[in-house]
Amino acid sequence: MYVGTLSFDLLLGDVRSLKQKRSVVRPIVAELQRKYSVSAAEVDHLDLHRRAGIGLAVVSADAGHLTDVLDRCERLVAGRPEVELLSVRRRFHGDDD
Repeated sequence: MYVGTLSFDLLLGDVRSLKQKRSVVRPIVAELQRKYSVSAAEVDHLDLHRRAGIGLAVVSADAGHLTDVLDRCERLVAGRPEVELLSVRRRFHGDDD
């Protein structure tokens, strides 16, 4: 069994309230969940208007499949024009851990 996680640190565009922030972050989280069957949530910078932290986790029996899903998730978030991807932290845990 393999477990992979991604942590995204995002800078949001022209967002002036937490309500506007939710309207940007929620669709990203929902699309990650829907397209790739990952567990995803907003996990950091909850009280800041223009910053967001999104975390996701995936469990797989195959390391190659896990890497592929994490790569696709990263490309999806990086390709969103309404956010700037400041950093991505990737963790990979296998049976040897």
